[in-house]
Amino acid sequence: MSAVSYLESIVVGALQGVSELFPVSSLGHSVLLPALVGGSWGRDLSIGKDSPYLAVLVAMHVATAIALILFFRRDWVRIVTGLWTSIRRREVRTADQRLAWLLILATIPVGIAGLLLESLLRDVLGKPVPSAIFLALNGGVLFAAEKFSRKPKTAVAREEETIDFSAEETMVMRAVTIDEATDVRLSKLSVKEAVLIGSAQILALLPGISRSGITMVAGLRRGLDHEDAARFAWLLATPVILAAGALKMPSLFTPENKPSLGPALVGSVVAFIASYISVRFLTKYFETRTLTPFAIYCAVAGIGSLIFFAVSGAA
Repeated sequence: MSAVSYLESIVVGALQGVSELFPVSSLGHSVLLPALVGGSWGRDLSIGKDSPYLAVLVAMHVATAIALILFFRRDWVRIVTGLWTSIRRREVRTADQRLAWLLILATIPVGIAGLLLESLLRDVLGKPVPSAIFLALNGGVLFAAEKFSRKPKTAVAREEETIDFSAEETMVMRAVTIDEATDVRLSKLSVKEAVLIGSAQILALLPGISRSGITMVAGLRRGLDHEDAARFAWLLATPVILAAGALKMPSLFTPENKPSLGPALVGSVVAFIASYISVRFLTKYFETRTLTPFAIYCAVAGIGSLIFFAVSGAA
């Protein structure tokens, strides 16, 4: 297989960084882009077993996870600290302790499914036509979520609830940040609700179904508002992406993939920057806006790609 070029890695890195966090499916776009462009891009950017492109994509995903960790660094410090104190003291009392365990429990289903199904689904469905179909379906799911989801209970909680920090070690009054208040609300999800939301990530194994989008939809269905649903989706995605990267990154350093190491590094830097800008933008966006524009985009892009493939015979 051909090595990935620097230009290809830069374009794909920017696309990966944006589409992984926007609810539009990074895997679907990674499959559709080379098919739509064609030529050497179609040859170089082919997803398959032992493909250099696949190894480069893994590196870009890890870069996205690092960007998420950096952006939510204060949250992750509290969450990891909460997990440590929970294990050491054998208790689950604080919001940080509870949120840490909810994230762990909610990640288990997709971790198991990924190990069992990811390669099979990628090899069978990681092709342009299925990806376009699932991308259009992703748009339909996002639109349906906006139309039929119940009224967010967290919107009421923002106005009415009093955040209780009495379980913390000190009773010194301190300012409560917006991020802490959000994490307190998320920690009040039941175990069943958290696991159901986390399990939605399994559908993202289908190319064209967005991980962040489908997780947000599940969160909206459980009564979260857009801002909290997005935040929980990104917190859930981080350990999943890192674990998958740790499992697959060694394939990037095989002798046959050596020519792609440079482009992988450059593309990962681009993906990191694009991811950080994207999450910064989206955290503000979902404070007041909805999934509807992304639903329209996915439907148009998916159906438009299918028409292109039918007319050109490219797929």
